[in-house]
Amino acid sequence: MSTTIPAASAEVRAQVPDRSGKKPGITDRARKERTLGWMLAGPAFFVMLLTTGYPVLNAIWYSLFDFRLTDPDGRSFVGLGNYITILTDGLFWRQFGVTAAITIVTVVIEFVLGFALALVMHRALFLRKSVRTAILVPYGIITVVSAYAWQYAFTPAYGFVNPLLGTDRDWFGGTVPSLVVICLSEIWKTTPFMSLLLLAGLAQIPNDYLEAAKVDGATAWQRFSKVIVPNMKAAIMVALLFRTLDAFRIFDNVFIMTAGANGTETLSFLAYRQTITRVMIGLGSAVSVILAILVVLIAVLFVKGFKTNLAQQKGA
Repeated sequence: MSTTIPAASAEVRAQVPDRSGKKPGITDRARKERTLGWMLAGPAFFVMLLTTGYPVLNAIWYSLFDFRLTDPDGRSFVGLGNYITILTDGLFWRQFGVTAAITIVTVVIEFVLGFALALVMHRALFLRKSVRTAILVPYGIITVVSAYAWQYAFTPAYGFVNPLLGTDRDWFGGTVPSLVVICLSEIWKTTPFMSLLLLAGLAQIPNDYLEAAKVDGATAWQRFSKVIVPNMKAAIMVALLFRTLDAFRIFDNVFIMTAGANGTETLSFLAYRQTITRVMIGLGSAVSVILAILVVLIAVLFVKGFKTNLAQQKGA
């Protein structure tokens, strides 16, 4: 107790600003480095803000109008009418369910497989660079090329999957089999990305922790659950967050394999269909804004959830 209380008090004192408004825990060198960081990254950040900010604001503005590209002069202000139309349409919620199902299934499987691959790459004693390169090959393939390859493999007429499995199933003739192929292609393509992020987290765990746990008699599972996972929570959060956001915006695989047919349309594809196919700029912009809001909410939930867990672990 005598060693914990002064440390906690020092930590609290470091967060209390002095009369000049500066926190005692932040040195002049740290302030200069922070200023230098903003000076170096500021121009790029400003350009990126302009590049992304204008389309976002433009989409929000268009979403407030009943605007068809085929009738630009007939544009009329409807306020939140487009949002009400979308959110009260059962088709939107079905596509939201498809998007959520693809996201949950792919991210969970990718996390399990990615963690296993990360452990293999981290513990490989021989040909470590070759193993890492081989595992990362699928992620280096362009998504469009990967999607066409998977579509070819599962096409009943000339694909090799049906002869391999001894079946004549039409994989793109129904909702469930189509989603299975889409999820498989997504998992194959992006699992290496998940494993790469988790591998970075594994590399940050000191070997002394694992050796100490091994000396104390901890089993392999106990070392994994009690030492590895708690010390990788930051890497796990980043990996899950990035992949969840990316999977929730899935478009390429759906567009190439099914073009949204058989109930495989996602929210991103709905925005594309409304804006490009039906040239309904107002509705398409509203879908895009809703999708962006959902992505932000997912990010907030992830960050808040993991921060709460981390605080509980720290307090424990």
